[in-house]
Formats: sequence, structure tokens, C-alpha cells
Amino acid sequence: MAMGSISDTLWDVVICGTGLQQSLLALSLSRSGKNILHIDPNDYYGGAEAAFSLQEAESWVDRLATEDKGLFRSASITNPDVAGLSFPRAYSLALAPQLIHARSELLSQLVSSRAYRQVEFLAVGSFYIFKAPLDPAQQPSLVRIPSTREDVFSTTAISAKAKRGLMKFLKFVLDYDSPEQRDAWKPFVDKPLVDFLQEHFKMDAELKAYIIALTLSLDGRISTEDGLSIIYRHLTSMGHFGPGFAALYPKWGGISEIAQVACRAGAVGGAVYMLGAGIKSMATATDEVELELTSGDKVKTKLLVRGDGSVGDEPSISRLVAVVGSPLKSLFESTIEGAPTPCVAVVALPAGSLTISGAANTSPVYVFAHSSGTGECPNGQSVLYLSTMATSNSKEVLSRALESFLSAVDHDQVPQCLYQLYYEQAAGVKQSRLDQLTLDLPGPSLSLSMDDSLLKHVREAWKKVVGDTVDDAEYMVFTDREPVDDDDFE
Repeated sequence: MAMGSISDTLWDVVICGTGLQQSLLALSLSRSGKNILHIDPNDYYGGAEAAFSLQEAESWVDRLATEDKGLFRSASITNPDVAGLSFPRAYSLALAPQLIHARSELLSQLVSSRAYRQVEFLAVGSFYIFKAPLDPAQQPSLVRIPSTREDVFSTTAISAKAKRGLMKFLKFVLDYDSPEQRDAWKPFVDKPLVDFLQEHFKMDAELKAYIIALTLSLDGRISTEDGLSIIYRHLTSMGHFGPGFAALYPKWGGISEIAQVACRAGAVGGAVYMLGAGIKSMATATDEVELELTSGDKVKTKLLVRGDGSVGDEPSISRLVAVVGSPLKSLFESTIEGAPTPCVAVVALPAGSLTISGAANTSPVYVFAHSSGTGECPNGQSVLYLSTMATSNSKEVLSRALESFLSAVDHDQVPQCLYQLYYEQAAGVKQSRLDQLTLDLPGPSLSLSMDDSLLKHVREAWKKVVGDTVDDAEYMVFTDREPVDDDDFE
């Protein structure tokens, strides 16, 4: 379709924004035959889940200082006076990195839609926990968290008694939704998981910290029901796509890469794309919405779908992205024969493990360590993504966490930090909202692993566009556009 005709077309749907949800909607409609206009006020794909080069990150920080960017604030870049950074486009820094468990519904949809063929997935390796030294003269350490039967038997990090308790818990989780097991945890359903672990399994503080780390709970107070569900997903995902890993990460920028692949599928299907074109004004009639775009174009559509950029009720988080001049090889080792070399490692620094101005951190800090295999930095370097709950001193907490983590990785030669990007991200609204002919999708999740609950809102938007004439079973189920070889991913 010629760009000059966009004002002459009555669009079936205009999608505003190229975040994950809007992009998945474009993917789901890519074989529908509908007239789709997909716009984004930004000049990049991904929205709140974008991935930036160093130059793009600098431009983003500058815009945050002068414009209201909704969910983001307090962004700053620190460039230590050290050599080592490569050229700006050698980096692809994810704004909101998330792990995707092998049993995630997102992966199922990418497979059934054939879009997975355009994404290179990498293995997420070990989970570690940071242990502060009891004696200030000693060094901190990282201990790998055992999360399988084999891990528990082989680890030397915990006592025999603790091993028995951990094995009992892992066995419980694999059957946690049975009537018998539900009776055990139902009284704790909305209470913190740590309370259930203490009461039912008599776990000590160290084992509880291991379990909470596996949930990636940002405040450490995840409910029993949610915590058991996440750990169940972790355990049942282990080995699903190969030995030694339970989660995946898309190469070249994480969720942003999936969004771009989904948009490409939309474009192949006939959708028209316009970056740098937002909505300047809108007027709703009986059966259509008229939009004036910031590009100067005026378009009419039967339905407008956009992301809700308003701030929700849940607490914000603080993030720190750091580039370090070391490959951190010890973090990216396979632990099982035949397993792929992992490109991502997860480190949890529990509440109380750091001291800042004489006070301990009140929430955990999580570090996602990415090797150069992710395509996010040059060889010989790594990217670290740190996250914690936003507080008045969370920037100092993350700075101390980075320092402590690097000391624990290598006592003899502490890796050098080459670059830091700090920002805070507010939680978005959690529900979709339909107002006449405008559908607002929820804001992005702050979860550190893929939140499959967001997918139902995409499906509802798809149904709104295609109507009742299309069978629900056809959602995200496509055949290949051209013959390809079989792939083991299925």
C-alpha cells in the first residue's frame, strides 16, 4: 500500500506502540487479511521493552530529562574515566530484560505462529546467591542454588539435613496443585511464601533465601500461591528444550527482539508501519475513530488499540545496567554434560546482605549477568542488569550491589566497570480497558520473568478485531509461508 493512501483507507485497526503486547497483536493478525496500520511515536521498536545502543541510550536519557516518558524517570548515565568501551552500536542494552521459562505460553505461541524461526534463543544457566562474609576481612562469595534432584545430591554448599528438607520441598512443589497438597498450603495462600516455608518445612534462613531467589520476587514477599506456581514452572521447565536449563533469553536484546520479529511478520502480512508517528488528537464517531497523527496524516479506523502508559498502583523498581570489561567466564559454565553453554546467569543478593550508610538493604537485588554471546556487548565484556524495589536510596543500593557482586566474582582482579545506566520504572495498570472504539492494553510487567497473564489481553484484542467469524482455535496458529527444514525446537 502506498503511504499516500493511508488517509484514504478505513483501517480495521490502528495499533499504537510496538511494545511486546502490541507487536504480538500485529503477529496474531498477520494472516487475517485485515487493513492494519501500526504506528509508534518513538523512532525505535519495543516501547518500554526496547534495546538501545549506547548512542540511543544517551538520546533516551536526554529525552527523559525534557519530556514526560510515562513509566520511566530519574535516568542517568555514568561513564567512568577508563578505556575499554567499543563503538556505540557494539552494544544492545535491554530496558526490561526478562527470562522466559521453557513452559511459558509465549514460547508456545511463537512456535504455533512459526515466528520462533526468526528468533535465536539462548540458554539461561545457573542461579546463584550472594553470601556476604561474616568476617569483614574475608571476601564475599557466590553459591550456586541447587534446583533439581541431581543438584541437591551433588552440592556441597548445604548440610545433609538441609538437603533432605530441600528435596522434600521440591517433591512437594511438583505435586503442589493436587488436593492433598493444596490442603497444606491453602491456609497460607495469600501469606508470604517465607511464612509457609517456615511453618510447614521448618526451613532455616539460608534455605528460604535459596527458594525466594528462584521466584525472582523483587520485594522478597511473594505470596505462597504465586511463589509455588513460579517454582513449579521453573522445575517443570528444566530440561524441556534440552539438559541443564529451565529458561531462555532471546539474542540481541531480549523481549525487544521478539517485538521486532512480530512486527516483521505483521509487515509481511500487509500491515503498514510508521515509526515516529504518534497520536496528536482523536475524535470518536458512531462507528469509527478519526486520528490526527504527529506526522500530519489523518486516518480513520474501526478500532484503536494502544498501550496504557499511565502509572499503576504497584511500587516502582530501580534498574542499573552496567557494562564490565570482563567475560565473567566462571558464571557461564555448563553444569551437565550435553548442555548448551549458557549466556545468562542469575545472581540474587538477599535482603540484609548489603550495608549502605550503616543500614541493610530491605529488598533483594537481582543481577542478570549476560555474556557477549547474547549479542549485547563485544567479546571479552559482559552486561549486568541489576533490579530492586525503588526507595529513596535504591541508586546507592544498586551501586553497592554492583561493587559487591564484582568482588565476589573475582577476588584477585575485580572486573572494571566501563559504563552505567540508571533509571527507575513505574508499574503500569494491570487491566485492559475498552472505551467505545478504543482498547487500552495493560502496561508492561515489572516481573523479571515473562508474565504470561499479559497474553490474554492480546488474545482479547485479536478477538475484538477478527470478530466471531473466526474460530478461537485459529489464534496464533499458522502454517509456514514457505517450506523449511524440520526444527528440533518443536
